[in-house]
Amino acid sequence: MKHQYLKNVVTLKLNAERCTGCGQCIEVCPHRVFVLSDGKSVIRDKDRCIECGACVKNCPFNALEVNPGVGCASAIIKGWLTGSEPSCDCSDGSCC
Repeated sequence: MKHQYLKNVVTLKLNAERCTGCGQCIEVCPHRVFVLSDGKSVIRDKDRCIECGACVKNCPFNALEVNPGVGCASAIIKGWLTGSEPSCDCSDGSCC
């Protein structure tokens, strides 16, 4: 099943000039937003992003940018509804 939140609201940006194709964003993204193409990461489906910030925190070349927003709210609400810890998995609390 394809997870998608609100269409065209995600703040995710990728600076292709800074990307070296290390693949860290691909590894840490919980919704498979990125793919490797021609030796660089590209955004496959921006609307799948939950704005958790894992890609930004793990990109050693500062090629990614995202502002927390709707995605984090969605993750928190899902936690409440499922009875799990209401969190968007931001370990330092900077996103929510």
